[in-house]
Amino acid sequence: MTDPAPNPHATAEEVKAAYDDPKLANVLYHDWEAGTYDEKWSISYDERCITYATDVFHAVAGEAEQPYPTAMELGSGTGFFLLNLMQGGVIKKGSVTDLSPGMVQVALRNAENLGLDVDGRVADGEAIPYEDNSFDLVVGHAVLHHIPDVQASFREVLRVLKPGGRFVFAGEPTKIGDFYARKLGQLTWWLTTNVTKLGPLSGWRRPQEELDESSRAAALEAVVDIHTFDPKELERWALGAGAVDVKAVTEEFAAALAGWPIRTFEAAVPQEKLTVKWRLFAYHLWLRLSALDKKLLSKVLPRELFYNVMITGTKPGAPVEL
Repeated sequence: MTDPAPNPHATAEEVKAAYDDPKLANVLYHDWEAGTYDEKWSISYDERCITYATDVFHAVAGEAEQPYPTAMELGSGTGFFLLNLMQGGVIKKGSVTDLSPGMVQVALRNAENLGLDVDGRVADGEAIPYEDNSFDLVVGHAVLHHIPDVQASFREVLRVLKPGGRFVFAGEPTKIGDFYARKLGQLTWWLTTNVTKLGPLSGWRRPQEELDESSRAAALEAVVDIHTFDPKELERWALGAGAVDVKAVTEEFAAALAGWPIRTFEAAVPQEKLTVKWRLFAYHLWLRLSALDKKLLSKVLPRELFYNVMITGTKPGAPVEL
C-alpha cells in the first residue's frame, strides 16, 4: 500500500473540517510545517542536539541497554529524536513514522543526508502498520499529546515491541507546565507584536502576512495539541496497557519559564534579526537553567511543576538480545 502524498497547502474547506477532526488537523498542520519545522524549533543533527537527545533518553531509560538493534520513532516529525539517538550510538537501524506524509518525507531526507539506515511509513499512532514483535525499542518526542487515544497507542507500542523491548517517550507537556508556558507565550506574542508597531522598532516587526500566517498556525495548533499530562496518570495508562517497569520523570522548570518567551519572541520577529550572538545567548541561557533544574530544583520541587514529562517501560517477556 502506497503512503499518501504530503499536502502542504490545505484549502480553506479542509482547514475548516480539521477543527472537528484532530487527526486531519494533525496531518494538515504538520504537512504545512514540515519544510520549516527544523528551523522553527532550532533542530539540528550536530553535537548540540545529539547531546540533548541522548541526555533525555538516558535520564529516563538509563544507559545499560544499548545500542538497540532496531527502533521505531512514533510521530517522528522530521526525525529529530531518532536520528540524533542513532548518531549518539543508542540505535543501529531505525524506522520513522508519522501521521503527516510531509514529516515522513523530510525525516527520510534528513536520514539520507546523514547516511543513516532508516526506513519510514505514514502511520496512525493508534494503528501502527508493523507486525507484532518488530522492534527492540520504540521512541517518541512530543507525540503522545497529539494522539486522541493515548491508551490505545500504548497498547499498539507494546504490540510492535519484541518481548523485553523498551519504549521511551519524552517532551510531553504536563498540565501545570502547559498552563504557564501558554500564558507566557501569549503575553510575549502580544507584547512583541504591539511594541514593534512603534516607529523606532518597526524594523523588528515581521511582515503582516507572515504574522497572520503564524496566527493561523497557532489557531490550528490549538486543535492538534489534544492532551496535557499528569505524570502519575501517564504511568497508570502505560501500566494499564500491559507495560512493566514503568517510570515517569519530569524536566524543565526554570528552563521553560525562560524558553517559551524566547521561542515566541523568535517567532514574532524577522529571522535576520536573530544573530548568531543572540542564538548563542539563548542556547547557553537554556543550558544554565537546565542545569539548575537538574541539580537543584528537581530535588526540591514536585515533579508536576516541571514542563516536560518523560516516560519509559518495557514489554513483559525475555530481555532484549543486544
